[in-house]
Amino acid sequence: MSDKESIDQLVQQYQGLKTEIHKVIVGQDDVVDQVLISIFSRGHCLLVGVPGLAKTLLVNTISDCLGLSFNRVQFTPDLMPSDIVGAEILDENRNFKFLKGPLFSNIVLADEINRTPPKTQSALLEAMQERKVTAAGTTYDLPAPFFVLATQNPIEQEGTYPLPEAQLDRFMFNIWVDYPTYAEELAIVKATTADQRVELRQMLTGEEILKYQELIRRIPVADNVLEYAVKLVGKTRIGSESAPKITQDFITWGAGPRASQYLIIGAKCHAALNGKYSPDIEDVKAVAKPILRHRLVRNYRAEAEGYSMDKIIDELL
Repeated sequence: MSDKESIDQLVQQYQGLKTEIHKVIVGQDDVVDQVLISIFSRGHCLLVGVPGLAKTLLVNTISDCLGLSFNRVQFTPDLMPSDIVGAEILDENRNFKFLKGPLFSNIVLADEINRTPPKTQSALLEAMQERKVTAAGTTYDLPAPFFVLATQNPIEQEGTYPLPEAQLDRFMFNIWVDYPTYAEELAIVKATTADQRVELRQMLTGEEILKYQELIRRIPVADNVLEYAVKLVGKTRIGSESAPKITQDFITWGAGPRASQYLIIGAKCHAALNGKYSPDIEDVKAVAKPILRHRLVRNYRAEAEGYSMDKIIDELL
C-alpha cells in the first residue's frame, strides 16, 4: 500500500475513532483532536482544566477505543518513584525479582501530576524521553506505543509542585480543557443521570498506531513550511533579531528547538488527519497554540496588562 493510500485509510479510521469517542464524550472536539494528534505523532500531552471536566474519562475512553493497555496513577505528595516504576522484591527462593509498576503500560494517565515532589516527577521524565526505565541498575524497555497523558488542576495551587520547565518541554501539547457550552452540559447531564451503558468498539490496534506514527514521519514538508515554523519559534526568543515588540515587552523566556520539531510533526499529523498529503502553513498555525503555550514564560508586565499566553501567540501568528 502506498503512503497516499495509507493516509486515506488513516482518515477513515480517524473519523470512526472520533465517532466512537463521542459516544461517551460530549463536545470537546478540539481536545479530542489534539490528544489524537499527539498519539499519532508519538508525543505526550498535558491536559489542564478545573476538576470535573472529564479529563480522566476522555483518556480512559481513548485507551478503550485504541485497544491499548491503560494505567492510571493518582499523583500525591507521598508518591515515591518506586510506586510508578516498580521495585525489587525478594521472591520465595530468596532471589531479587523486579516487580513492574504502573508505568509499564501503553497509556499512562498521570493524574494531578503537579501534586508530587520533583523526585517522582523526574522518574516519569526519563520514561517520557527515553521510553525506558532504570531500576536497581537494570534498564527495562517500556511497551510500544507508549504515551503519558497528564492532568493538571490550575486552581488549587496549595500543596502543588510546579512542573519544572525541562519536564514541561517533554510534553508535545499543553491542552486547555474548558467548560462545556450550555447545550453540551444539558446533553452531559441527560446522559450521565440516566441508566445508560455505552459499548465502545476497538477501532485501532497498537501495531496500527505504530505503523501510522512511522507514516506521519515520512510525510514530505515544503521548505517554506519548515522555514515558517522555525521563524515562528525564533520570534519567541528575546535575543533573536526577528523578535517583535510583543516578545520584548511580555516574554522572559522563549521556546527551544523542540518546539520547532513538534510544530512540524504536529503539522504533518494535522494535515494527514484532514486528508492532505503534505502540510502547509495553516497546519502549523493549527497546532501552534498547544505546542507553544507551555514553552513561553510571561513576565509580570504581561500579567498586569492582561495579556494571556494565547493572546501573545495569536499576535505572533
